[in-house]
Amino acid sequence: MLMRWFAVPALLVAFTGLAQAAQCPELLQGSLPKLRANESIDLCQRFAGKPLVVVNTASFCGFAPQFKSLEALNQRFKGQGLEIIGVPSNDFKQESKDGAETAKVCYVNYGVTFTMTEPQKVRGDDATHLFKVLAKQSSTPKWNFYKYVVDRQGKVIASFSSLTKPDDPDFIAAVEKALASPPLASTP
Repeated sequence: MLMRWFAVPALLVAFTGLAQAAQCPELLQGSLPKLRANESIDLCQRFAGKPLVVVNTASFCGFAPQFKSLEALNQRFKGQGLEIIGVPSNDFKQESKDGAETAKVCYVNYGVTFTMTEPQKVRGDDATHLFKVLAKQSSTPKWNFYKYVVDRQGKVIASFSSLTKPDDPDFIAAVEKALASPPLASTP
């Protein structure tokens, strides 16, 4: 009899974990290391059901001033649930090999408060899972500061080149569409 009481909570925990995994869009399966924080970001736990902007960044790219516009976008829409994920990458040979230097550019030089990860591969077979799924749903980043707008279901609704600034009317319209998207459907 005592054994059954211990088994019930274990089964509930296991079932809850399975239900959460079933609700997690493919895009958000996995985790990424947070920039200069010695912790990992469980993408599903942190971002499932939220509208997202995902952008691959590089500290020494000519488009790096877009950090400031991305932070302005973050401040404008975070109260409505928008999340921004910045993923530094050296795939185009414009990111530091030193995470401290990357963090300085993001946090000190541009005042970034949105989520930033440690540098990751964003192209090819070695790309992180997040970017493999983004490429499958849309396209591979062509350069640094390639931007994806993702709805609450984990589906890319638009992608934008490096040339598109975060305050561009078409980009803002895509963000507003993501914000208006229906919540993540729960599974029975």
